[in-house]
Amino acid sequence: MKTDCIYQYIRSIELNRDKVPDFSKYPFCLPAIKNLRTLDFHRDVTFIVGENGSGKSTVLEAIAVAYGFNAEGGTKNFNFSSRDTHSELNQYIRVVKGARRPNDGFFLRAESFYNMATTIDELDAEPSFGPPLISSYGGISLHEQSHGESFLAVFSNRFRGNGIYILDEPEAALSPSRQMAMITRMHELVKNGSQFIIATHSPILMAYPNARIYEVKEQFETVKYEDTEHYQVMRTFINDTKRMLNILME
Repeated sequence: MKTDCIYQYIRSIELNRDKVPDFSKYPFCLPAIKNLRTLDFHRDVTFIVGENGSGKSTVLEAIAVAYGFNAEGGTKNFNFSSRDTHSELNQYIRVVKGARRPNDGFFLRAESFYNMATTIDELDAEPSFGPPLISSYGGISLHEQSHGESFLAVFSNRFRGNGIYILDEPEAALSPSRQMAMITRMHELVKNGSQFIIATHSPILMAYPNARIYEVKEQFETVKYEDTEHYQVMRTFINDTKRMLNILME
């Protein structure tokens, strides 16, 4: 088990503010990025949460690309690009690494997962002297499974441990029960020397114990699970559904 932050894979990031050309242009105009200097990560699990448009996925993408992952997801060996839409933020981010190097790594983003699955099928259609790439993902084409099943196939089969896993809204395809199954798999991987950095809207996922949670508003603020807006809204809705529906529909 990891005992010191120096042994985690990504310790923090720093925004090279002096090199930013213009804080009035996207993505630097986003309040959370405009106010960003450094961001420290938990040795095991860090969540980045916030409203749509707050910049959490933009920052997560920049971290992944600055670390060496493909902007659309996959391992560091993936270089496909269906459409070049990622921001230039990664060029101004410095990733502060720990002393250990991961044996595994993956950048998963829900919005480009289809493109990643297509790339795997296309690579396996080419002549190869080794085993098919899909064998690392459970042996069944990700396109031949439901969206949720294919996500779980990646978590269960491709994530091997002793790795850095950067996930952008992994709950997008998962039912509540499958999100709980993901917590189980995350915990297995954490115990096996892995680190997660996750952007999410899911109150279920962010309940993972002892994680660091950053809530993105005007800046990145460290919050307790019960103090996140996601938890409070969901608790209010579940505990008083009829009244909430009356308010929403009146």
